[in-house]
Amino acid sequence: MSEPPFIHLRLHSEYSISDGIVRLGDAVARAAADGMPALALTDLANLFGLVKFYSAARYKGVKPLLGSDVFIANDNDPDRPYRLLLLCRSHRGYLQLCELLSRAYLAPRVHGRAEITRRMLREVGVDGLLALSGAGAGDVGEALAQGNRQQAGRRAEEWARLFPDAFYLEVQRYGQPRQEQMVAATADLAADLALPLVATHPIQFLDRDDFKAHEARVCIAE
Repeated sequence: MSEPPFIHLRLHSEYSISDGIVRLGDAVARAAADGMPALALTDLANLFGLVKFYSAARYKGVKPLLGSDVFIANDNDPDRPYRLLLLCRSHRGYLQLCELLSRAYLAPRVHGRAEITRRMLREVGVDGLLALSGAGAGDVGEALAQGNRQQAGRRAEEWARLFPDAFYLEVQRYGQPRQEQMVAATADLAADLALPLVATHPIQFLDRDDFKAHEARVCIAE
């Protein structure tokens, strides 16, 4: 059996402003050259590049997946919001994501961030969306990093109830010992709770030589 093709689900393009420098045309061309059947654009708290990305991907024969890497309000520590990756699985999901982001931008903001609350998710509905846990930046990952397995399980189960059959525990690997521990803990949690597991890697620049330019943009933004 041939290995399933890898698909990037975390592309932050130049439209992410603060942490992405990838031009959409370049990203789609690289995905096509690498033989990827699909690619997800998940810019930070926005859908600004959606139309350009959709057109470029269809032209190159790459299936465009649409979503956003969103901030989730943290009531216990407003200065440290969580992250959740939302992907559209239908036209209804696209409309739901648009509504959620619009509400986030219209609500009072902390340090200018457009944050989505759990109440917004319940009010708007999420039956057209898939949710990925945010790896170490999500609330489940935070609990695992703190060694609080029970809290991580409760949080994961809450998300699974909100996104029935559409919530995935997310792992990312960087080759660091601490990260490997997180991957193992997340995989164990997924097995215990019978939740699906997905591996992602954030794409914020395309080539090694682009790293310094990316870092400069992050520093300017902060």
